[in-house]
Amino acid sequence: MTEVFMYTLLGALYAAMLVLYLAVAPLIAVGRALGLTGQLLWLHGQVLVGVVRRRTPEYQIQSLPPYRPENEPEPAHRQYFHGPATRDLRTACLLTMSRFRRTVSHSFTATTVQYFAQPTVSRMAAVPFGLTLYVGLMLGVGTAAVLLALLVLLHTLLVYLAQGVVRITAGTLRAVDRAVLRAKGLHHGMVCPQCYELVEYPQYECPDEGCRRRHQDIRPGRYGVLKRRCACRGKLPTLIMTGSHRLQGICPYCEGLLSDSTGLVPETVLPIVGGTAAGKTQLMAAMLMTLFDAAERGGPPARFADRDTAAKYEVLREVLSIRGNTLGTQRALPRAHSLLLGKGRARRLVHIFDTAGERFTNLEDTDALRYARTARTFVFVLDPLSVAAFWQGLSTDQQARLDRSLASPVDPELVFNQSTQTMKRMNGALTQSRLAVAVSKYDVLRRQPLLGDHRPDDSKSVRAWLVDVLGLGNLARAMEMEFREVRFFFTAAVTTEDERVDDSMVPLVDWCLGSGRYDAT
Repeated sequence: MTEVFMYTLLGALYAAMLVLYLAVAPLIAVGRALGLTGQLLWLHGQVLVGVVRRRTPEYQIQSLPPYRPENEPEPAHRQYFHGPATRDLRTACLLTMSRFRRTVSHSFTATTVQYFAQPTVSRMAAVPFGLTLYVGLMLGVGTAAVLLALLVLLHTLLVYLAQGVVRITAGTLRAVDRAVLRAKGLHHGMVCPQCYELVEYPQYECPDEGCRRRHQDIRPGRYGVLKRRCACRGKLPTLIMTGSHRLQGICPYCEGLLSDSTGLVPETVLPIVGGTAAGKTQLMAAMLMTLFDAAERGGPPARFADRDTAAKYEVLREVLSIRGNTLGTQRALPRAHSLLLGKGRARRLVHIFDTAGERFTNLEDTDALRYARTARTFVFVLDPLSVAAFWQGLSTDQQARLDRSLASPVDPELVFNQSTQTMKRMNGALTQSRLAVAVSKYDVLRRQPLLGDHRPDDSKSVRAWLVDVLGLGNLARAMEMEFREVRFFFTAAVTTEDERVDDSMVPLVDWCLGSGRYDAT
């Protein structure tokens, strides 16, 4: 009887303690739930920091490798919101899920072992407490799952929102870049002074010493918005307005170096057309000297746009100064002579093309006229001594005083007709272009009584001389039919005793490149 009473009393006491425990059990369960929830959220935070910032091996997944420059078509790191952000989001979700399952499993296993399988206290006390912890763990799992789902959803929304903003910004900046190029007349491309092709957009080398990786298109996009990060981690500006013009531009066709300030300022293409030995190279040298002489006397500033032009100019100037003969243009495509003229908004990049005369008379050898698609002013060099009718009309004394061995062996009408046909095949807009006809060897003509009453400073008078004396009426009319505007000039590509270019060059340069601003007097 006593034992029954004792068991009854103990049962009642245990029941009373359970009732008291049930009053505090919810607090224990909530506490355990908060602990597990906090632990799981903390693990997710660690994963985010590890994936986005640390990028150590433990925060990477083999099935989701990072974007490496060596695997890209461009030697550059991807802009974060053009792929890496989405990859990081997926990596973080997968790692969080893995650690979530591992942490939850460990928590339940530890509770089972400590309070059910191998309790360190009486099972009568351990089991209720363990059951309470189970409830807390389940509550914590549910709460953490909901909160983590909300965090992942928020992360996803922010990533896709940022992607949209970044891509819209990149597209807008590309549109602005195109608008700037259009405003400068460069929307059809920039002229390569080496191969004469129109370059839609240059290639650029990484400016960091020891790198020199070549980038095809650095405009805003997959590899950067305002800056591009090269594989060497060097930075390249993506826009002309932010400094890409300071990088060395490279032609994607011939891999030749483009001129300084390519894409920054409007370009003017000035082709010099003429037969072999017509005086094209000497005329070009005289035009360059006229521009630099004018700059020294207060005219528009002029400077070389590349080292090649600077080196060749010194040779040409020296040859003209000693009244020597310049070397004939080589049949291999020569690099254009490029100058930066003017200042401020009036600044422009001028390419003067001097191509071997043989290319103008061979239908299969006129690829040098690719620049005709861009040029809107042409210079045609006409050697009067190359006109057979003119030479035959001279007296014996006049012929003796002239050296026809220096004359062009090609008839100017043949050169003009062949050149215009080729320019049309190259989609040159001749009817929208101007033509300057430079009658060369004016210094020779004026030393002889060969000009008569024709005035050298009047285009109509020069045209009349071509028609009346040289018998080139058909050529003059053909020129006026093919081009929107034609102007005729007598030119002497020589220097005076004070080492200035002959005054006859000023009107030609003024008409081709300026509006009365290149007169050095």
